[in-house]
Amino acid sequence: MYCDGLGLQILDGFAGHDGFDGVMLGFPGAGFHFEFTQRSAHPVPPSPTSEDLAVFYIPSPEEWRRLCDAMLAAGFRQVPSFNPYWDQRGRTFEDSDGYRTVLRNEAWS
Repeated sequence: MYCDGLGLQILDGFAGHDGFDGVMLGFPGAGFHFEFTQRSAHPVPPSPTSEDLAVFYIPSPEEWRRLCDAMLAAGFRQVPSFNPYWDQRGRTFEDSDGYRTVLRNEAWS
């Protein structure tokens, strides 16, 4: 979902490490990644809140629109933001577990 919506790539992954499986998603050389893990022997139900956000600042209006469309095509649902600030120049998307990503159409300063 995140690879299709944001263009993230699978950077690495693991299985059976002390009972955990995981995958790291990001952009090669970016200096950050998202790590999604699970433990099949002890599943934890998702517990997102409306303020758990991953925020991406995208200065190009064309790229921002393209990514917004890609998020919807990947299965994210556009939702109103709990904080109206994010709706002024951005869109908030929710994944199938209820976690939220904001795409903000401006440069990070």
